[in-house]
Amino acid sequence: MKPKTFTIISLGCAKNTVDSDTMAQLLHREEYTLVENPQEAEVIIVNTCGFISSAREESYQILSEMKEQKEEGQILIAAGCLAQRSGEEIVRQIPQVDGVLGTRRWMDIGDVVRSLREGKHPQPLYHLPDVDTVGRDRRATVGAHLQGGSAYLKIADGCRRPCAFCAIPLIKGTAVSRPLDDILQDAVLLGENGVREINLIAQDTTDYGHDLGLKDGLAHLLEEMTGAVPEVDWIRILYAYPGYVTDRLIEVMATHKSVIPYLDMPLQHAHPQVLRRMQRPANVDWVHKTVAKLRKAMPGLALRTTFIVGYPGETEEEFQALLDFVEEMRFDRVGAFAFSFEADVPAEPLGDPIPQEIKVERMERLMLKQQDISLAKNQSLVGKTLDVLVEGQGLIEGTSETISLGRSYRDAPEIDGMVIVENELPIGEIVSVEINGATVYDLMGVAK
Repeated sequence: MKPKTFTIISLGCAKNTVDSDTMAQLLHREEYTLVENPQEAEVIIVNTCGFISSAREESYQILSEMKEQKEEGQILIAAGCLAQRSGEEIVRQIPQVDGVLGTRRWMDIGDVVRSLREGKHPQPLYHLPDVDTVGRDRRATVGAHLQGGSAYLKIADGCRRPCAFCAIPLIKGTAVSRPLDDILQDAVLLGENGVREINLIAQDTTDYGHDLGLKDGLAHLLEEMTGAVPEVDWIRILYAYPGYVTDRLIEVMATHKSVIPYLDMPLQHAHPQVLRRMQRPANVDWVHKTVAKLRKAMPGLALRTTFIVGYPGETEEEFQALLDFVEEMRFDRVGAFAFSFEADVPAEPLGDPIPQEIKVERMERLMLKQQDISLAKNQSLVGKTLDVLVEGQGLIEGTSETISLGRSYRDAPEIDGMVIVENELPIGEIVSVEINGATVYDLMGVAK
């Protein structure tokens, strides 16, 4: 263990990773050094996820592992969503935790570490003030968990949507947008550091600017960003909310080359009654019309969505409506999740009546249908040329032949497919690739 060293173990989603990266930057400013091995770090920070039960179990498991490895003089901090939601329970289960830092106070990491090192604090030290705020430090992450020239840029935190199954408003509070100038400053810095792709993230990107008095705030942000960072090739929108993909947003996406024709819009279900029980937008006709508008404006659009199966009360008829909807809409990317019961959310009184085996069976049926669609979509690209952002290299198993791994605009980092390209190509560059093969999730090709 070395003095003034730290390590961060980041769990959960990309939004958590952004917060981890920003905490690291704040500690760097105070002359702390990041190390990879927790055994070498004076300060161990576990940025937890508390969204669903499996994520909470993983967070407790990692904290327990760190507890077992912890040596005298080391400081263990639980940060993030689980810390915000269940800070006292964490300390009860793992009393070796020295500090608890919530989602809305990550910007205080320097103060927390300083107090713990100096011993001027109650044991343990809780930093969980219930303040709906977002830090004003840089909220982008570069290279912390991605290879090549890609970065996430968080534009807001928290959420004001009433989804019955979701604990995010409980954990992170209502939606708070970052000032436009701060976001643009981050984007410029990313561009200056060679980033070729910026992925805009928030709990709901389409709600950006509502609290700042902006109408069509996301569209306005995109217009400003394309002008501020002309050197950034791709700007990608993640986590759009149904009903808030406006005509102006579609127009901005279609008319600005660097705003790529990709949209991640989680729908969660397709049967109006299920959606009403979820307290989600239930106007399925709006989805049909808006997707038609998007595809007309951007013929090459890649559309990703996610669905929850096994939601309380979901009948076989309602699930079949979801399958029919997926068959009709032919999304490019689909993620599926089995319903996970959560306490203290509006859906709690509904319980968890659908057996796990039925949830799993329905999820498998949904994904099998989507696999057929995904394969057909990918096969339609054979013979075409796509720009690919190169992120790494490797060897073909059992040979000395080198391949490169990258993504086209159709693939968001970490959640979508890859493009496998013959030979070694420069990481962080965008290369034209002729597609000559396709699988369910990935493409193969040769650089032109």
